[in-house]
Amino acid sequence: MMIHRQWRQGLAGIGLLSAAAQGMAFDQTEIERGEYLSRAGDCVACHTAPGGEPFAGGQAIESPFGEIFSTNITPDPDTGIGNYTRDEFAAALRDGVRNDGKKLYPAMPYPSYSLIIDDDIDALYAYFMEGVAPVSNQPESTDLSFPFNQRWGIGIWNWFFTSSEPFTPSNDRSDELNRGAYLVQGLGHCGSCHTPRGLFFQEKAMNGEGRDFLRGETLEGWYAPNLRGRGNQRHPLQRWSEEDIVAYLETGRNDYSAVAGEMAPVVAYSTSHLDEADLYAIASYLKSLPAGKGDEAPYDEQADEQTQAMLTHADVDGNTGARLYLDNCNACHFANGKGASQVFPSLEGSSLVNAEDPTGIIRVILSGARMPSTEKRPEALAMPDFAWRLSDDEVADVANFVRNAWGNEGGEVSAGQVAGVRDKLPEDRLSSEPTYID
Repeated sequence: MMIHRQWRQGLAGIGLLSAAAQGMAFDQTEIERGEYLSRAGDCVACHTAPGGEPFAGGQAIESPFGEIFSTNITPDPDTGIGNYTRDEFAAALRDGVRNDGKKLYPAMPYPSYSLIIDDDIDALYAYFMEGVAPVSNQPESTDLSFPFNQRWGIGIWNWFFTSSEPFTPSNDRSDELNRGAYLVQGLGHCGSCHTPRGLFFQEKAMNGEGRDFLRGETLEGWYAPNLRGRGNQRHPLQRWSEEDIVAYLETGRNDYSAVAGEMAPVVAYSTSHLDEADLYAIASYLKSLPAGKGDEAPYDEQADEQTQAMLTHADVDGNTGARLYLDNCNACHFANGKGASQVFPSLEGSSLVNAEDPTGIIRVILSGARMPSTEKRPEALAMPDFAWRLSDDEVADVANFVRNAWGNEGGEVSAGQVAGVRDKLPEDRLSSEPTYID
């Protein structure tokens, strides 16, 4: 008996027994810190299916290779991670390796989570072992077509495109900038959506290195905009102050914009729960990033103001798109496209409106959008859907008007593009809005 107990204690000391097997009781402060870090990592959004229990898995994540279903990360020992040791938990987060040795698909953002430091791994482990309720749920298995179902190939991908070195603060940055870098590059995994992808669907830049980092990308039909805070001010974030960025992350809206699409659950589940010191650290870090690759073009503010002045009032003579805008959009977004601060987002200079790929703005017109309810802005303001009201030609006309009025410089939208987006919408036209977890 004594030998067996000593053996178990020895294994626990080197991380080879799970928390359940060790009978661990974690410190409540550590559990609460782990919960906060899980918010920073936005774990609940991907690991909770619509109508399902938090963290019980089953959420379908779209990828170019097919649907990838998230796993159960509650401490259930049979269907979840209840039997994971601390080191196996760390390997899943940092290296994308399950405790049975199989590779996780990089829809799990382990290339970013590899930066998580040891103390934060410990806190996250404490939270998921004792702060999360175990749920017995076996999500649908991911079943990609050949060759993407060959998980051994992920090991080769990892060798080329990932690193497992935890974050190291830079002596050239302040404590605030280092904290912002850690949250953006690591737990927040902002690059997963906002960094352009390469031939093998790898992020073209990682860990803040390279001018492609956070330069914007289109994923799942939504444009994740350029987040680099300095350079060509035609990119919206370059005109935002740190306070504007904090308001957007904290409430889902600011004087310039409001969240839509994939960013709405990020605000609802993650950034709205962070303290202001961390939000300002994120904002400060983003504003410190120099112009991205190809973003060095000078900004002529005077010429831009003149363009906006000429287009302040919509001229409907012979312009179907302008007439449709006045009939359907003017009440909220107004004739000058500026909307109402903190209520109806401005269309002037909007990254969604000006995106090279117009899928996002088409989806919003067809399906509507809803802002998340947050502690400081509990009202979940919604834009109605127009799929029932406007034809493909009419949606294209109003999109083209909006994308080229008030100084906007969006490309042309065709009725065929609208039809393609409409065909992929759910029957109720609104189920593309995020479903929030109580």
